[in-house]
Formats: sequence, C-alpha cells, structure tokens
Amino acid sequence: MFRRIRDYLRAFKRELCVYQRVVRDPRCPRSARFFLGAAVAYLLMPFDLIPDWIPILGQLDDLVIVPLLIWLGLRCMPAGLLAEMRLTVAADS
Repeated sequence: MFRRIRDYLRAFKRELCVYQRVVRDPRCPRSARFFLGAAVAYLLMPFDLIPDWIPILGQLDDLVIVPLLIWLGLRCMPAGLLAEMRLTVAADS
C-alpha cells in the first residue's frame, strides 16, 4: 500500500515538473499558460469562489475547478510538446 502511494506521489511530482517546463517553453500557446496559471492561482487564493463552510459544495468546487483548468490547459497544448517534455523529465530523473 505504501509503495503505491509513493509511486503516485512520484508521478505527481514528475507531472508538476513537466507542466513547469511546458509553461516555460516558448512553443506553449498563451491559452495553455493562462489555464495552467489559473489553476495554480486558484489553489493559492486565500479565499474560494464557494466558501468551504457550505456543506459538500465548498469542498467540491476545489475538486472540480482545478482539474478542469488543468484539463483545458493540456487540451490547448500541442501533444508533441507535452510528450517531448515528459521524455525530458523522465530522462533527467
């Protein structure tokens, strides 16, 4: 069980490195940068669009909005660029 959690955490860290490199690359479209930046900004905001004290909806907005922004950012990105960065990160680790 702990091995599986450790593997998920490593994969998550690797994906974060991939997204960092993609956003820094000049071939990355502006729209992809906007969506990925909005996802990070939403996570770091000191307030939520829907307050957490509202049952279910308060926590659900974080679980829906952030993945949606990341998905939109990845959809705007050229597939070749994302694959290239994943290979680069895998080779570095």
